[in-house]
Formats: sequence, C-alpha cells, structure tokens
Amino acid sequence: MKNLIKKYKHAWVFLYAFIYLPWFFYLERTVTKHYHVIHVALDDHIPFNEYFIIPYLFWFLYVGGAVLYFFFTDKQDFYRLCAFLFSGMTISLIICTLYPNGTDFRPVIDPDKNIFCSLVSMIYRADTCTNVLPSIHVYNSIGVHIAIMNSKAFAHSSKIRVSSFIIMVLICLSTVFLKQHSVLDGLAAITMAYGMYDVVYGSMYAHSRRRAAEKVMES
Repeated sequence: MKNLIKKYKHAWVFLYAFIYLPWFFYLERTVTKHYHVIHVALDDHIPFNEYFIIPYLFWFLYVGGAVLYFFFTDKQDFYRLCAFLFSGMTISLIICTLYPNGTDFRPVIDPDKNIFCSLVSMIYRADTCTNVLPSIHVYNSIGVHIAIMNSKAFAHSSKIRVSSFIIMVLICLSTVFLKQHSVLDGLAAITMAYGMYDVVYGSMYAHSRRRAAEKVMES
C-alpha cells in the first residue's frame, strides 16, 4: 500500500475538483438573469444539428480518458495537461463571476423526434445556457490534443494524433451546432488556449525548465 501511494502521489491534483465543482454549481444556481448575452451574427447562420450530440458527449471520454492515461503512464505529461486544463477552467470561472454571461438562442427541442434530440433535451435540462464564455468544451478539447501532440508516447503514432485532431474539431463544432455556445465563446477559448500553451508547453515553460536545471547544476 505504501508503494502504491508513493507511486501515485500525484493524485493530489484531483483535489482541484473541490474548488471547481462548488464554484461552478454556485454560478449555475445564481446566474439566472441579468447576465450579458453572448451572441454574434454568425450564430444565426449556423443550423441546429442534433447529431452533434455524439461528439459533444464524447468530450467526457476524450478529456477524462486522456487525464487518466497520462496519470498512469507519464507523471510529467499528466502535470502539464492538468496545469493547462485547470488554469483555463479557473480563468473561465473568474470571467463568469466578474462578467456573468449566457446565450439566448437555444431552439425548442422535441425529445420524441429521435434519440439524439432526446439526449440534447437532457443536456439542456442539466446544463443551463449561462456561464458560457469561454467554452470549456472547446478549451479542454484543445488542451487534450496539445498534450497528445507533445507526448513522446505518441510522437510516432500518426493515427492517434490525426484521430485526436478530428475528435477535437468535431467537439468544438458540436458546441455551436447544438446551440450550446456562441461562436464568440469558442474564439475566446481558442485565444485562452493560445496564451496558456506558451506558459505550459511553449517558450515560457522551456525557460523555466532551463532555469531549474541551471540551479540544480549550480548546487
């Protein structure tokens, strides 16, 4: 048991759930009116398509599966992925707290039309149309794809890398075709991911690693 705890002591990262979930559900309960409506003209030209519920729901497996895979296989990749995801999720909560926001273009769904509409109706009931900017669905999907592209384990696995890209794109598209998010929510998530990449994987990360290595050598 002691060896098991030592091997997986990086599980402490999952304690973030005790910060994120209460904060998120608090916003879901309290941001119900008098919020800023996120809506651009392009949103009106994107048709509702219930079949996009498939990639939308696959997001849970895509993100959760990646986190667990790196948890058990590569501690450094796990830490970087979680740093990317949790930083963005926290920024999103701060934005939604200081700038309450939501959408106003969800269509009326007939859950009896087909299984896909039934699932969309279920999602609509469980997830309000508030706290949408930036889109965590988009941001976390980008984060998982970045982690896969930067992992040595998948450096020579073009099938996984291409599949991950396709899944990421479909998930991002699903947010607007299901009318869960405005195009602006997705663009905000992409912008946030671009900035966070430099911190977690880019030049800022490389610089911090070099400084850490230099300090070890000096000591």
